[in-house]
Amino acid sequence: MSGMETISAGWIICNSWAGIAATFALAIAQGGPVTLIYGPIAMCVLVGACAVSLAELASVYPTAGGQYHWVSILASEKWSRELSYCCGATNVFSWIAICAGIAIIVPQLCLGIAVFWNPTYVPQAWHAFLVYQAANVLVLVYNIYLLRRTMWVHDLAFFVSIGSFLVIVITCLARTAPSFQSTESVWTTFLNESGWSNGIAFLTGLVSPNYMYAGIDGAVHLAEECKNPGVVVPRALMSTVSIGFITSFIFAIIMMYCTSDLEAVVSTATGVPVFEIWRQATQSDVAATVFLVLLLLAAVFALNATHQTASRLTWSFARDDALFGSRWLGRINEKQKVPIAALLFNFAIMFIIGCIYLGSTSAFNAFIGTGLILQHGTYAFPAALLMMRKRSVKWLPESRSFRMPSVVGWAANLTTVGFAVLVLVFYDFPTVIPVTGTSMNYASAVIGVMAMFTVVNWFGHARKHFHGPRLQVLME
Repeated sequence: MSGMETISAGWIICNSWAGIAATFALAIAQGGPVTLIYGPIAMCVLVGACAVSLAELASVYPTAGGQYHWVSILASEKWSRELSYCCGATNVFSWIAICAGIAIIVPQLCLGIAVFWNPTYVPQAWHAFLVYQAANVLVLVYNIYLLRRTMWVHDLAFFVSIGSFLVIVITCLARTAPSFQSTESVWTTFLNESGWSNGIAFLTGLVSPNYMYAGIDGAVHLAEECKNPGVVVPRALMSTVSIGFITSFIFAIIMMYCTSDLEAVVSTATGVPVFEIWRQATQSDVAATVFLVLLLLAAVFALNATHQTASRLTWSFARDDALFGSRWLGRINEKQKVPIAALLFNFAIMFIIGCIYLGSTSAFNAFIGTGLILQHGTYAFPAALLMMRKRSVKWLPESRSFRMPSVVGWAANLTTVGFAVLVLVFYDFPTVIPVTGTSMNYASAVIGVMAMFTVVNWFGHARKHFHGPRLQVLME
């Protein structure tokens, strides 16, 4: 992969403006305009600190394993294996959850269009299940047989995403003018239908703007497929943060100025709030549908990139003999030059998660909701250890390509750890109170189940076979 292809892949995984557009529902109910506008600012600072922490380490140790490799380097010899394994397992789970979270957006958008244009249609869980699995099969086949021959697809996705963003915001502005909402209502209106206090509602509502940076470490796990990764990967991380903030912040502001009826947005029968926003802004059902198709295309591009990235992480973990079946999962197919077994393994788990959707959407949402929680946990592992090592030049050589002033580095590491704690606490809260069986947030229970599988795999396999990343081989 060229530098531009790596940067494009890192961007398209997050696809920040689309990430906010696809998750409008939660933010509108928990803060409304305030969460949608000030949330991206908060995320730029908080996730930006995480990206700085990752970029510093990636400039010195660019490997597909990323966080768990760095933990192996930074931890004391006594705890290196255990901490590295825990971080790696957490990261593998988080990426599979993120893949599932992006995959479910595809049926949500498709069924939303169907409901709008055919009001008599009643979507069923199995309809969403079939579209979810079809999307996964599509990107699985593409990743196995076509991706290595068409790496330019990430560049295409990048320009399609930015082009779609420009078309949508310009059209909404032109069609709404001069009937914009007042500045006061856009910048100060706080909607709270959650039952929580305003402070907690804002913190739990940050899940939506946080999705603009879901998978920010994507470029890290593509390090072994790109040229000059010590330079390219940090650039990919920081460009994703900067471009993501600019597009998301502008998108959120313009959508709020162009929305005339927030109640209609919240109660839309399509289940896709941004579709109703676009209808109000453009005063055209056809234009809103075209915009939704562009958002659907962005979701498919993102799903394709996340499948690629998640498989590289699973393959790296298996290459270090950390999983049952590592001999199979840690192989690169000779003909296709991709880790087919790792792709199939991740697909199988996503298929099972999709089956859960048929039984309980709450349980399914709990699975995909753990993605952000676990991901930020993996950022905190190496950041905390780096601070314990006092950010010594032994671990961060002066010659590295990405350097920040010492005070900025310390602040970034500290913020990364602190934000991970905040996410672990508040993203486990139920979105509304009083709590019912369907509104309960079962993310903590899912994390417990994942922890159980992690422990079983450790004592059943990894304890004997996992000896930490083979970094000397990787660096050579």
